[in-house]
Amino acid sequence: MPPSWACVLALTGKLMAESTASNGAHAHTANAQLPLVVQALRYEIDGVTLIDGLDLTLHGGGITVLMGPNGAGKSVLLRLLHGLLQPSAGIVSWHGTPNGKATRMRQALVFQRPVLLRRSVVANVEFALKLTTHAKPPAALALLAKVGLAQRATQPARLLSGGEQQRLAMARALALQPQVLFMDEPTASLDPASVLAIEQIAKAASQESTKIIWVTHDLGQTQRVADDVVFLHHGRITEHTEASSFFSAPSSSAAQDYVNGRLVL
Repeated sequence: MPPSWACVLALTGKLMAESTASNGAHAHTANAQLPLVVQALRYEIDGVTLIDGLDLTLHGGGITVLMGPNGAGKSVLLRLLHGLLQPSAGIVSWHGTPNGKATRMRQALVFQRPVLLRRSVVANVEFALKLTTHAKPPAALALLAKVGLAQRATQPARLLSGGEQQRLAMARALALQPQVLFMDEPTASLDPASVLAIEQIAKAASQESTKIIWVTHDLGQTQRVADDVVFLHHGRITEHTEASSFFSAPSSSAAQDYVNGRLVL
């Protein structure tokens, strides 16, 4: 189901405001939002518990992947961390500050299905740049060049291919120079070349001090991009470990089944 227009504007914390185990390997001291601390987080809807008493701490740097079977609570957790959903109980805090408008304004989110403005490619990025609070935001064409779309700047955004639209969504998110970039299965329906392009963009952003928190069900992708893995099952974290350890020796039975291609019930 495509996101609502309000959710599209929530692509970045600023847009939303307008519309409605530590990995350490790539630590960036410039990221003032981290650590992220989650305590006793719970989320219920219509009497169904989707996130159940979850605790989590994430530090700066690198790419953290949220994994788990369908219905594990990955996307719900991502939205709770970003503040698009309010928890039924528990606390989400960024560097000691409770989740709220101030924290969301330093974050961005890329959805699985981008919904673009009915404008040109470059105008989509310029719209986001107008909302930035940075004194010297990057130029729109420079951002498009980073994602390989500079030659399509004047074309209508809606005429781009699916992979190109997602690259534009990445450029629009990065326009605000977020300290944290959330990615909710952004490559789920893309061709291999587009998947590779999105992965490369995310890795480059990570190397430039943006923390990436990425939801994916793709084991191969996780092996390619993750520094650490948070594995969820029935709304709980069964393990949080470095990616190499997760694949070589998953500690929970659910993660062992998942890594080995067995059904996780």
